[in-house]
Amino acid sequence: MPAPTLVFDGDCAFCTSAVGVARRVLPASVTVVAWQFADLAALGVTAERARQEVLWVDPDGTVSGGAAAVARLLRAAGLPWSVLGVLISLPPLRWVAPPVYRLVAANRHRLPGGTPACRMPPPEDRRRT
Repeated sequence: MPAPTLVFDGDCAFCTSAVGVARRVLPASVTVVAWQFADLAALGVTAERARQEVLWVDPDGTVSGGAAAVARLLRAAGLPWSVLGVLISLPPLRWVAPPVYRLVAANRHRLPGGTPACRMPPPEDRRRT
């Protein structure tokens, strides 16, 4: 893989809106793709993981998910965004970022740009899909 890849939920309006902002600040070399259209096997990720969190896949195949993926995205965006990405990667923000990410993900259907289709399936439904 020659460049990093950002993998997001293309069925979620909130995620799609957030990725629209990310595309404006990320270098053109970063591939941005909805998991529904990605070659997940080639990226080394499962559909289950891609359903649950945003993913950042480095050219060496290292996969970061959730808050860590957001931190990687921000670091790749350059100044001033990279400062925030570094801060999210350091204690104490590194400890707070994952629960905040999960809170946002669980409520993305309630956030600006979100729709009922953005709602995460309950855990028991995730096992069936």
